[in-house]
Amino acid sequence: MDITNRTVLIVGGTSGIGNGLARRFVAAGSTVIVGGRNTNKVKDLETVEIDVADPHSVIRARDEVLTNHPELDVVVTMSGVMLIEDLRDPAHLAQAETTITVNLLGTIRVIDAFTSHLINRGGGHMITVSSGIGFLPFPLMPSYGASKAGVHAYTESLRAQLAGTGVEVTELIPPAVANAGQEKLNPAALPLDDYLDEVISLITENPTPNEVVVKAANRLRWAERDGTYADLMRLRSESLSALPAR
Repeated sequence: MDITNRTVLIVGGTSGIGNGLARRFVAAGSTVIVGGRNTNKVKDLETVEIDVADPHSVIRARDEVLTNHPELDVVVTMSGVMLIEDLRDPAHLAQAETTITVNLLGTIRVIDAFTSHLINRGGGHMITVSSGIGFLPFPLMPSYGASKAGVHAYTESLRAQLAGTGVEVTELIPPAVANAGQEKLNPAALPLDDYLDEVISLITENPTPNEVVVKAANRLRWAERDGTYADLMRLRSESLSALPAR
């Protein structure tokens, strides 16, 4: 993937991995618009307000972006929340509904909003963001893992349906990355700049890989294939001791 001279929308780009990725695209010479619910914390990049939980907000943001940037050719959708849930407590359903709405349905809404534009222009690139947790769950955040597994499955179908249109589809599969508080849950979380260095190295390969899996994410992505799934799940289940009365 050529990341120079592109026009890129990153939904979920006001902080963390999305903001870091935005700055890598800018440094390569691309025009970048970052979207999020709170754009006030981004002062030096073009922004658009968007709440992926609100379908009207997604359409309004799409219209604003395409009016200002009809040449848009890269859409990155990565808005997400990570919520702890105690599945023994019926009240967890509120966290589950929020997680699925933002992480999975929000991803689908953004994709749907821009698919026709990319097809009509004869090409472009759609980038989704799942997670290593979508392949090896983290039991403390069950709906997060389910939502990211859903993003992976949806991305696979999207790539198949867009074949021949000129629109490429790439999935980022991050491990734990030291941003948004993940370093508190996982001291082994990969430093953000190290993660981005590896992402840029992989995503700029020719041809562009269908999945961008950095080295630290391989043990998650391929746990079932490698026969390590059960042992890793036992280790990850130790996190449940953090729940009340466990």
